Amino acid sequence: MTLRSVDLRKEPVEAVLDRAERMLGMRLDCETMARKRRSVGACTDRGTWVRVERRGLDRIRVQGGDGTASAEALHGIAKPAWLSGVVWRDETEPVMWRADETGLLPDAPVGSAVVTKDPQLSEDWWASLNASLDALAAQHTNRIATPDTETLTQELVTRTIHSVFPGVDTAVVGWRPAHGDLNWANMTAPVFCLFDWEDWGMAPRGLDAATLWGASLAVSALADRVRSERRNDLASRDGKLMTLFVAAKILGPYADPDDPRLVPAKKMAEQYLQELQAS
Repeated sequence: MTLRSVDLRKEPVEAVLDRAERMLGMRLDCETMARKRRSVGACTDRGTWVRVERRGLDRIRVQGGDGTASAEALHGIAKPAWLSGVVWRDETEPVMWRADETGLLPDAPVGSAVVTKDPQLSEDWWASLNASLDALAAQHTNRIATPDTETLTQELVTRTIHSVFPGVDTAVVGWRPAHGDLNWANMTAPVFCLFDWEDWGMAPRGLDAATLWGASLAVSALADRVRSERRNDLASRDGKLMTLFVAAKILGPYADPDDPRLVPAKKMAEQYLQELQAS
């Protein structure tokens, strides 16, 4: 059976949420509901948060779709505590539904995934981001990151980069744990907290930094700040490859001609292409 493309911001989700309530033994506050393309979340009547995700069965073969629960073993990272979870198979489609209950976030998300105005983040916020990403990279896991729900392999890195920048040597030097979906909708401010851990796992060095850089390109000062804060990752060979990986997604065949990120993404990609070819 072919998995149909679904956007949970537009699909009816009442039956799914009812089932999550029954299985977890709580009630959701619909007034607090946040809907994304493949997940829905809301506060509960016991002062927690529940996030319900839809993921195709073909996307869970590597690590089972338990990212939020498995991230509870990570230490030194500002993230909500995982409390409980339930999972079930959809009755009509090749889909897994998973509901995870976590502690509440300390503040609201910084913004949408890609921001168009400077969020004016404090020095403490940037320090917390750096401490969390450094702590994450120093840990160990058998999981593999799944950005955009695709298992991150050397083959995927090569295919994505070569789709826009053919001929580049894309061999990755080192892999380390990464969040896998580091954008402005998955972090809070003014108190820093990193959430939505369903895609975390091993990735080339610099994936998270490059992803956040790509989500910041519409605000040049913010993109520069990301590059400055994560300069060690982004200046590495793998960091440059991950910048090309992210730039290829922005500049690829489905690029929006009105996307303000196109010009800065192309400029940085051209610089890194020259540096990689010279090395």
